[in-house]
Amino acid sequence: MTTFQKPTRSNTGKRVAYINARLMDPESGLDAKGALLTDGNSIADFGERLFNDGKTPEGAEVVDCGGHVLCPGLLDIQVHFREPGQEYKETIETGSMAAAAGGVTTVATMPNTKPVVDDVTVLAFLQKRAAETSYVNIRPYAAITKGQKGEELTEMAMLIEAGACGFTDDGLPVANAQIMRQALTMGAALGVPIAQHAEDHHLSNGGCMNEGWVATKLGLKGIPNVSEAVIVARDILLAQLTGAHYHVLHISTKEAVELVRWGKAKGINITAEVAPHHFILTDEAVIDYRTFSKMNPPLRAEADRIALIEGLADGTIDAIATDHAPHDSESKRVPMEAASFGIVGLETMLSLSLALYHRKQLSLREVLAAMTYKAADVIHANAGRLKIGAPADLTLFDPNADWTITNDELHSKSKNSPFDGVVTKGRALRTVVRGECVFMYA
Repeated sequence: MTTFQKPTRSNTGKRVAYINARLMDPESGLDAKGALLTDGNSIADFGERLFNDGKTPEGAEVVDCGGHVLCPGLLDIQVHFREPGQEYKETIETGSMAAAAGGVTTVATMPNTKPVVDDVTVLAFLQKRAAETSYVNIRPYAAITKGQKGEELTEMAMLIEAGACGFTDDGLPVANAQIMRQALTMGAALGVPIAQHAEDHHLSNGGCMNEGWVATKLGLKGIPNVSEAVIVARDILLAQLTGAHYHVLHISTKEAVELVRWGKAKGINITAEVAPHHFILTDEAVIDYRTFSKMNPPLRAEADRIALIEGLADGTIDAIATDHAPHDSESKRVPMEAASFGIVGLETMLSLSLALYHRKQLSLREVLAAMTYKAADVIHANAGRLKIGAPADLTLFDPNADWTITNDELHSKSKNSPFDGVVTKGRALRTVVRGECVFMYA
């Protein structure tokens, strides 16, 4: 049974004692049996010796964690909530419910709504709706260019002052190198990330899946790896020139991973993220024209999948993020060429990512790091760490719980996941935002 409760944002003085927990803080390396105390919306204390005498503060609510993992709240730093403009696909409310159910306490929303988040008025609307309806923390990106047309920069300084966490034209690349240079220059001045959907549309040339033997077998036009890599290569050089923080969204190719590795070795300020579907699936998932496995960038070949895991393991790739992209069934149940790109992923991010731990490809600490403090650092958020005085955003999960993903039971308004029926290990049990339990599974 699942229970949701929106945060009241007025829990001053409320204290909650989490006992019998496996405390994990990926940044510090803490991994020990212990307890944690929240006071209002902050972490008041935690550690191995806390409440060892069996005494918890008078009046505090006591939560027995049952020996399960209690860690900083997870972040998903690339999601599409479709509001405003396409509320029939997703809203801030339904998208944040999916986040809470997946143990995610903070999301970074993409600006390709209708209208685009390219001025302070639209940003203010989004923030108002988030305050009214969201179960989790919302950190909105604003668009790099007006209308995401790639022609003229938005009023970046005003948007940052109004609360944007960074800039991206995600859904579309910034194709013009001079515009991208200008954006990176402004990003450096403002101290915020410039995030790129790395794709050369001339090279993609209307493709609908990865270029390779599967596309040839299906008779479909493919998108080559170089379409991503050539933009990443250009932008890394521009980041070196400008000194900006450049972030690669949903990296998917072995060539792009190698370019990011090269750039980091040169001391260039680059970060990158990868989606679970790209390190779990390959383009063979599209056989039989499965449109629920159509996304952009597309599922790639096995060599790319392995390179992505290696990139996570050696730190080339910083974060795991889902590119949560809800679509109604009418947008997916059409021929492959006409189907919309994208899948939902918020609710399944933790469980799917834990496959890397269960397969002994990454340690549990490494998996969680990519969804906590490393993800927080990309968007410069005060999140992802267990620290006294830090926001009481927490995730309690059982890494060994069996869960069969069932699309109809997902809390997103859209159900377009390619993982329907897949058995995973690991599930969020409780999600805490600013000291309040917003989701509980029992």
